[in-house]
Amino acid sequence: MIERLPSGLLAKALIRRVHDAGGSAMVLARGDDQAGALLVLLLERGSEPRFVERGIGPDGRTALIRTGPREEDAEAIAAYWRRRVERDPDLWVIELDIPEGERFVAETIALN
Repeated sequence: MIERLPSGLLAKALIRRVHDAGGSAMVLARGDDQAGALLVLLLERGSEPRFVERGIGPDGRTALIRTGPREEDAEAIAAYWRRRVERDPDLWVIELDIPEGERFVAETIALN
C-alpha cells in the first residue's frame, strides 16, 4: 500500500509554492486535514477559469483531471464548488491565480 501525504500538508505546500512564485492562493473551503480530496480552481488573466483535481488517468496512473463547468460565469463556478463541498465536507477547495497554475498543482499534489 502506498502512503499519501495528509491533505492539509499538500494544501499548505501548494499555497506556499504559489505565493513564493509571486502568485495568489486562497482556501475557499477547508477539508479534512488527513484524507480530504483537493479541488483546485485555476485562474489566470486572459484565460477561462478551470477546475482540476487528482484522479486516475486513462493509463491507470494518478493524473490531474479537469472537472467542473467550462464557462467564465463566476456564479456557476462558485455554485459548482459549493455543491461539491455540500456532498463532500472533507473536500478542500483552493483557488490559484498564477500563470501555469496547472504545473504547480501537478508538481505538488498529483504525484503524492
